[in-house]
Amino acid sequence: MRKLWTWCFKGRVSPTNRSPSNSQVSMGKTMENPPTCNAENLNSERSERNMNNSRDSVASNIIVNHDFSRGLDSWHPNCCHAFVVSAESGRNHAVVTNRNEHWQGLEQDISGKVYVGPTYTVSAHVGISGPIQSSAVVVATLKLESRHSPPTYIFIGKSSVSKDQWATLEGKFQLSTLPDRIVFYLEGPSPGVDLLIESIVISCPHTIKSEDTRSCCFAPGDENIILNPTFEDGLNNWSGRGCKIALHDSMGDGKIMPMSGKFFASATERTQNWNGIQQEISARVQRKLAYEVTAIVRIFGNNVSNSDVRATLWVQTPDSREQYIGIGNSQVTDKDWVQLQGKFLINASPSKVVVFLEGPPPGTDILLNSLVVKHAEKVPPSPPPVIENPAFGVNIITNSSLYDGTTPWFPLGSCTLSVQIGSPHILPPMARDSLGAHEPLSGRYILVTNRTQTWMGPAQMITDKLQLFLTYQVSAWVRIGSGASGPQNVSVAISVDNQWVNGGQVEINGDTWHEIAGSFRIEKKPDKVMVYVQGPASGVDVMLAGLQIFPVDRHARFRHLKRQTDKIRKRDIILKFSGSDSSSLVGTFVKVRQTQNSFPIGSCISRSNIDNEDFVDFFTKHFNWAVFGNELKWYWTEAQQGNFNYKDADDLLALCQSHNIEARGHCIFWDVADAIQSWIKSLNTDDLRTAVRNRLNGLLTRYKGKFKHYDVNNEMLHGSFFQDRLGKDTRANMFKTANQLDPTATLFVNDYHVEDGCDTRSSPEKYIEQILDLQEQGAPVGGIGIQGHIDNPVGPIVCSALDKLGILGLPIWFTELDVSSINEYIRGDDLEVMLREAFAHPAVEGIMLWGFWELFMSRENAHLVNAEGDVNEAGQRLLSLKKEWMSHACGRIDEQGQLEFRGFQGSYEVEIVGAKKHVTREDEILVGLILPQSWLLVK
Repeated sequence: MRKLWTWCFKGRVSPTNRSPSNSQVSMGKTMENPPTCNAENLNSERSERNMNNSRDSVASNIIVNHDFSRGLDSWHPNCCHAFVVSAESGRNHAVVTNRNEHWQGLEQDISGKVYVGPTYTVSAHVGISGPIQSSAVVVATLKLESRHSPPTYIFIGKSSVSKDQWATLEGKFQLSTLPDRIVFYLEGPSPGVDLLIESIVISCPHTIKSEDTRSCCFAPGDENIILNPTFEDGLNNWSGRGCKIALHDSMGDGKIMPMSGKFFASATERTQNWNGIQQEISARVQRKLAYEVTAIVRIFGNNVSNSDVRATLWVQTPDSREQYIGIGNSQVTDKDWVQLQGKFLINASPSKVVVFLEGPPPGTDILLNSLVVKHAEKVPPSPPPVIENPAFGVNIITNSSLYDGTTPWFPLGSCTLSVQIGSPHILPPMARDSLGAHEPLSGRYILVTNRTQTWMGPAQMITDKLQLFLTYQVSAWVRIGSGASGPQNVSVAISVDNQWVNGGQVEINGDTWHEIAGSFRIEKKPDKVMVYVQGPASGVDVMLAGLQIFPVDRHARFRHLKRQTDKIRKRDIILKFSGSDSSSLVGTFVKVRQTQNSFPIGSCISRSNIDNEDFVDFFTKHFNWAVFGNELKWYWTEAQQGNFNYKDADDLLALCQSHNIEARGHCIFWDVADAIQSWIKSLNTDDLRTAVRNRLNGLLTRYKGKFKHYDVNNEMLHGSFFQDRLGKDTRANMFKTANQLDPTATLFVNDYHVEDGCDTRSSPEKYIEQILDLQEQGAPVGGIGIQGHIDNPVGPIVCSALDKLGILGLPIWFTELDVSSINEYIRGDDLEVMLREAFAHPAVEGIMLWGFWELFMSRENAHLVNAEGDVNEAGQRLLSLKKEWMSHACGRIDEQGQLEFRGFQGSYEVEIVGAKKHVTREDEILVGLILPQSWLLVK
């Protein structure tokens, strides 16, 4: 039995205005009985040959049900009828009949399967039947639909088809923009003539498979999408961005020659840093694919011997929104060609994309020898590092106790070392937390005298004692001698192949012993590693006792944190079942499943991210809070005075509200001078005070009640622009005014390096002092933000900072957490350290990641999801912890009509598996959640 399908567009644009084949449609008589089964009347030999030729491309075919083996599944007749019949050969073909217009035919929606840039090939096997003498033209067409404009049509190809014979229709198409909907269809024969279709293949020469099994097409062979990349064709396809460009085979009297090939180009007569050489790649790049960029560059002229050169992408979307994407940068000289590398990904469907080089000061030429932009190869997951005999807790410092004098210590510089007695005998607290029970220290210390430079101090070589990818904790007692004018910084430094690595810092004010703590890790094989102590001003003596550098057993710490988490985050829960006949439920088996943990775990997002539906899907599934990366900052909302941009923040807020995701407002002000617009810096005192007041009124009035938190003045421990210009009371007044404008929002301080012991400007003690000072001035500080941009985290060091800040009684949030390692497993360990420490600490009330998607994070090797959507090992660690922090229980209802279990706070589903009496809605069984002094209804 034939199934007849009918489907019709409404309000279709007349095809006579856009189909180039309409004038070639043949007319003929109506045929009473179309050939539904008589395949022998067609040229089966040609059909067989054409089918064989197309089989290689079927694997990458974006057409669903291309051979009608599933009937008309995924196909729709356009204002006509269609059905599928089988020939004796076993192959199906579709018959499109009852056609009253030549544009009526069979179509399929291919939205989401084709992209901007690639060239797609089309091959269809078609026939005709009906009232026609000899032949008719069959046309392949693409219809593009956008929300705010009439549809447009792309002619793909046509074929003159003889009656009762199969013909091959071939063509190609390429998209320059991506509309909301894309429909492929066949049309063409005169009204009354039936259109026969045996198979259709639309393919791209090279495809990759994504996780949802859809095909994605990219530039053929992952080849370079830059045209004329080595200037063999002169300057064709290239242009200057605000400047002139020129072609060269040499420069500077032959001193500058191409690194490869015969030519290079220069961007010259540059008057702005952003001037450079560019190429439009709109039709050759596509969204949601990662591209890698390699440029061979150099500079020339204006007495500049070296400069930063940047590769940048300018993207314009169909709604005329613009964005600049930084691809990569490199320090470039006028002496040699340098390779500049980077990666990028476009989230939105672009209408125009330009790649360009910029950066050097005006008057300096940018020289470009070649540029390659191609699809980035997927980097295979890094294996877990092989660490043999890690010797956790074993000190790698030789003669730390100083029983053997200063052997093998040596003075760095011309200072003098001697061993003295009188230092503490106990380990510093953070080391004790890591090591547990430990032998007392010797009481001996190194005294460093005759210091003429700040970097002078005791040193020891440790090259052969280190293992790659182990996290080492640093611990020591330090003290300074008399004669210091004011507080002095002392630090443990690690020199790795002459590159300085921070092992911990402490500020000392007075003649007492201070704990110094830090950490480090080495991920590439070094030739030479030295540890040394430095810091105070020249002439100030340094004392060092009990230096410990030992690998940390993080997983042992995890076991401790799991026990702590159970105490801090879980509650004893009693489910109370009551109702008109609840006694019948005694002994009934009940399953309890947590559906959501109420503890806030969020992420930073940006406006460009939400154009990527894969990003949005991951974000909305796994996070319940959001913070905007830049879109709420003053330099974003008012880059030029009086010109406001709130649309990006509005778009992000709308996404959050549609998914019941809470948002933090980051940030109202930023006190670091480098983050402040030039127009603000140029204001006089009165105008600056007015601008600050307008910023508060404009932002908090517009978004009143929409942001749960605000970071009022970001990084006040590291910057003081507003305070320096407007006076000491400025900061407190910002808090007071913000609270008056939006009293529902919790107002935070927010700063970095508070938790890791590596920055004396933002030690917990300095942070506490700042917060107390604000409160004394009447500032309603409601929360403490610890950013959490941390390297090599060690639990006891992080926990110590939280303990110290916790005495203020304010909620603590990690507001910008990210970790970085080239190895995904180590990155996962770092992330787990931070998440577990935060979740197990009673003062911490929320965690915000500073992003999770590759190429959209401020730090390299910090992402949890690769650019094209693959969750890496670090991301899996996050998901595993979120799963661990969900409670499930089961049991039987006792004689009191109760079920007891211990679980995390959040939302639960309760399932009554069986009952002595059938439970109906009329029984009105209520399930209550009993906590100490609380009663909540569980749905």
